[in-house]
Amino acid sequence: MREFKILAIVLFFTAVTYWGVEPYAHSQMHPHVAPADFGFKDIEPLHVNGNVESGKALVEANCIACHSIKSLGLEAPMSFEAAASAYGVVPPDLSHAGVIYDKNYLAGFLKDPVSATKLSHKFGDTKPYAMPSFNYLSEQEIADIVAYLGNIVSTKASNKMVFEEACGRCHSMKYDGFKAQTPASSLKSYLGAEAPDVSMMIRSKKAEYLSTFINEPLKMVEGIAMPRVGLTEASQEQVVAYMESVGDRKKAERESLGLKLIGFMAIFTLIAYLWKVQIWKEVE
Repeated sequence: MREFKILAIVLFFTAVTYWGVEPYAHSQMHPHVAPADFGFKDIEPLHVNGNVESGKALVEANCIACHSIKSLGLEAPMSFEAAASAYGVVPPDLSHAGVIYDKNYLAGFLKDPVSATKLSHKFGDTKPYAMPSFNYLSEQEIADIVAYLGNIVSTKASNKMVFEEACGRCHSMKYDGFKAQTPASSLKSYLGAEAPDVSMMIRSKKAEYLSTFINEPLKMVEGIAMPRVGLTEASQEQVVAYMESVGDRKKAERESLGLKLIGFMAIFTLIAYLWKVQIWKEVE
């Protein structure tokens, strides 16, 4: 009985210390930030419905000079190296853009790319953004483009495909044999820093952090050069799932082993306690 009293006292003071110190330490090391905003409330939503046929003509006139649409057999007009040299970063393929990106975000991006990506601290009049603003188009024309991009998607993108289209221009995934499309030297000149390989990012940052970070990087790291990508919640979950499949392949096995270990320790503790009771009974 004496041992239980000692254990209770130790647990009490440990709990008081943890309760008093841990929340403060956590608030200093991990300040609270607003959760991911998949509604993109800062972007004015479209007020009109798009016309697919009109959008097709607008995309052909304004987009395919720089972008590929591989699902339609339209390859990029330049190699990755040439595109990176010309623009600073490789323009993305648009095969699934109408589905993986939020529609209102896409519309806002077409009107004002710098504002939509939240990169005004990196780009402006003296250093223009690679993607030009299409603010001279009417709201109807922008809605038409968004409608067309959504209409051309015939198959659901795999987790890896979403990663490649949304992140692969800048980030490598070397543990899955994927190399960033934009050369590191071009990207450093364009953004001011090289984009890291993200093979093990899921282990160092965890899914909860990445969910907020991908949605809006500036919430988590002040002054970072990474743009707000504009993925829908479902698409972002696909990106995180892909990162987990590459960087944390043994997660299910590890978690299963953890439960088994806890069960073993509980049984071992019970056996040790019963053995102790039996030994002391004989001594007495």
